[in-house]
Amino acid sequence: MNFSVLISVYKNDKPSFFNLALESIYEIQSLKPNQIVIIKDGPLGPDLNQIIDSFKKNTPNVKLVNLSTNKGLGEALRIGLRECSFEFVARMDSDDISKPDRFKTQINYLIQNPNIDILSSWVDEFSGSVNNIVSTRKLPLTHSECAKMLKYGCPINHPAVIFKKSKVLSVGSYEAFHLKEDIYLWLKLYVNNAKFANIPESLLLFRVNDNMYKRRRGFKYAKSELKLFIFRYKNQIINFFELIKFGFLVSFIRLLPTCFVKKIYKILRKN
Repeated sequence: MNFSVLISVYKNDKPSFFNLALESIYEIQSLKPNQIVIIKDGPLGPDLNQIIDSFKKNTPNVKLVNLSTNKGLGEALRIGLRECSFEFVARMDSDDISKPDRFKTQINYLIQNPNIDILSSWVDEFSGSVNNIVSTRKLPLTHSECAKMLKYGCPINHPAVIFKKSKVLSVGSYEAFHLKEDIYLWLKLYVNNAKFANIPESLLLFRVNDNMYKRRRGFKYAKSELKLFIFRYKNQIINFFELIKFGFLVSFIRLLPTCFVKKIYKILRKN
């Protein structure tokens, strides 16, 4: 089964992290992708450009998409997805690391479960060294369990997802949505009867640091959270009571200082 990998990079990404991410999606994979689409989301510095040039020179079937200005992740992925040649598209973030059997495991699952449209897996969260695993983000496995989680959270690990391109395009693809473009897409897909699943195995190393917690708070983030809950309510995913209970509580948490957001995040990971 042929598949593409979609990855976006912008000027503030750390070159050493990006280099590891690229190596992990081809060089070490037991099943190599048939195409890798790299979106340059605006002008990049010389180090990132050099990494991309070297990777393209030494790796077959790499397609570069050059955006003249920084569009943001949602719009960059929207543009990049159109350039993917195959029905199955795996996502990758510019600072994470795919484990060697990620694609082999996911493709085998999709072959055995052709009804699944969006598939991800558990991920190991690490800080600093890849040997310093701080937690594992475990998600529900079946579609019905994912649907329950969609009421209040995100049942898909975006950096570890692989999906059917046609299904994603049928709901309008990725859209600009402040730091929540992935969950908004999953909600649109769910409303349009897409089927979700997760593999109960960590197939990706997800990098965490204090900046991650800082990004997950503030007025803009809280506003995005509330907009998602309003979308859920309008599409009858939740009722009015759940809108009040989940929507305003989660939005309030996003306005707390970073230290509190970090503690709450860690508590939720343990449960």
